[in-house]
Amino acid sequence: MPEISVDVHINRSVTEVYDFLSDARNLELWFSGVHSVAESAEPAGPGVAHVYRFPGRHRDQLLQCVAYVPGEHLVFRGDRMWNPLGAQTPMYSFTLSPRPRGTLLRLTVQCRLAGALTLLAPVVAMAWRRDLPRDVRRLGERLGAPHCHVISAPRRVRLPISAFTPASAAPTTVRPALAPPAAPRPQLRSEPLSEARPDARLEPRPEPHPGPRPTSVPAAKERTPRPAA
Repeated sequence: MPEISVDVHINRSVTEVYDFLSDARNLELWFSGVHSVAESAEPAGPGVAHVYRFPGRHRDQLLQCVAYVPGEHLVFRGDRMWNPLGAQTPMYSFTLSPRPRGTLLRLTVQCRLAGALTLLAPVVAMAWRRDLPRDVRRLGERLGAPHCHVISAPRRVRLPISAFTPASAAPTTVRPALAPPAAPRPQLRSEPLSEARPDARLEPRPEPHPGPRPTSVPAAKERTPRPAA
């Protein structure tokens, strides 16, 4: 069941904001979750139902006030709507708190999904997250406070677990592969000469004694050819 909330500060008193919200006929003026509301002579209160149309639907549905605390809380719930993929039941909640310079309003949208529509829960939540900030700004314009301040964007989103993974599936952890340890490098021990051989003396190397110089080999005598006999 996606559940999304947004807070807005409106520069109007709690009485003015609550009187406007308690009349379900005003929802079609600013709220994207209501396309139209039929005229009704009944005042707002617990158990009062209004005929309305949900956006994208061509059949009339009932919008009933299921909770009613004057000046503090107000909840409307729509009929269950069926389609080939399943069913959905919208619920709109308004909570008001007085502030020194106006009213703090929290608008919460809950949508109960059934059947294959539970797989589309992320899409439904994304649509409400996109529309709610614009809705509360239009509400401020209708109340004569166009500079209302949206305190928190819709971040509170609850989605069913079945919309993503089966409930029986257990999370698995994948450990990163460990590289084999590198072989230790051989350490080369270098010591100075004075430490390695303390008794070593630096003496000049004796020069080699020059030996007798080699005599030159006499050239071969030319032989005179003998006369032929």
